[in-house]
Amino acid sequence: MNEILHAVFSTEGFFLGTLVPFLFVLTVVVFVHEMGHYLVGRWCGIGVQAFSVGFGPELFGFNDSHGTRWKLCAIPLGGYVKFVGDMNATSSQPGSEELETLTDAERKVAFHTQPIWKRAATVVAGPLFNFLLTIAVFTVMFSLYGRPVMEPMVAQVTAGSPAEKAGILPGDRFVSVDGSKIETFSDVQRLVSGRSGDTITFVMLRDGKEVTVTATPELMEQLDALGNKVKVAVIGVVNNKEVGQPRLITYSPAGALTAAVEETGYIIQRTGQFLQRFAVGREDKCQLGGPVKIADMAGKAAKLGFEWLVQLVALLSVGIGILNLLPIPPLDGGHLLFYGVEAVIRRPVSERMMEMAYRSGLILVLGFMGFVFWNDLFGC
Repeated sequence: MNEILHAVFSTEGFFLGTLVPFLFVLTVVVFVHEMGHYLVGRWCGIGVQAFSVGFGPELFGFNDSHGTRWKLCAIPLGGYVKFVGDMNATSSQPGSEELETLTDAERKVAFHTQPIWKRAATVVAGPLFNFLLTIAVFTVMFSLYGRPVMEPMVAQVTAGSPAEKAGILPGDRFVSVDGSKIETFSDVQRLVSGRSGDTITFVMLRDGKEVTVTATPELMEQLDALGNKVKVAVIGVVNNKEVGQPRLITYSPAGALTAAVEETGYIIQRTGQFLQRFAVGREDKCQLGGPVKIADMAGKAAKLGFEWLVQLVALLSVGIGILNLLPIPPLDGGHLLFYGVEAVIRRPVSERMMEMAYRSGLILVLGFMGFVFWNDLFGC
């Protein structure tokens, strides 16, 4: 019995070692996303019936002075804000019969009776708050710990690698990658890691002269900071302390904020690039994971320290924000797509067209969820 209790409740066990970190990461990301919808919706004068973290049966909750039901539900895989006039948790457009059931007071604060700009602002606020959360986390991390960097030097070139074939030599210094200026070795890794199979132009500084070469990165399996096997594109160059001269960049609060915005922008760019390449079959499907993989990563991050867990929150928050902006109903991006069409044709999209789009979108979303679950359990 003691062995079972230790396995479940110790920091190395499932409950404290994996489940609690997973719930912490997911709850923070979901709460911030939904809080974006809630705050901007309230600012726009829209009534809120419910704010839920999780789906399914309510575990506990309370009503505030505005009549909003705040609740925590049993299935911790998302959340929602239900505005006045919403027919369900996805804020789908009510039909004419449902709108007629609203009182005059409810009609004034109902979501779907608001101007397009108010609806769009409320919808986009969720992903926006996810991005702001990531910026806030990185700002604090950079302020407290700074950022370790290395000079963009080549200490070794792997035999038979794309770099060797391109003519890159030990002692070379990266100047630019496809026109992007290089300041640190991590800049090179960032610009190369997601572009396997692409021909990339490198400008190198060699003996005081600039040399231009081209190389095509190849996928290589590596271990990330959490010990997960990941496939990244590399050209086969290695840096070290002797030529890389590692140093720590420290930031003022304003400098940390600027660096955090830049880093968040880089993550958004790389994530978008990955999704584009994945859609055309140029990325490894095993790089996409669902709740099981997130739980595993949360457990590993927690073992390394709270700051690692917070960084995972930041990375997951960006991913959730981007996924929600995809133009697929019932995601936020699907709502924004409808509002864009409505603004152009100057009338709401027909109920029939919207219903068909929501059904098709829901099938896509469920299919994607099934895909990542399969990856988690059996596929990879």
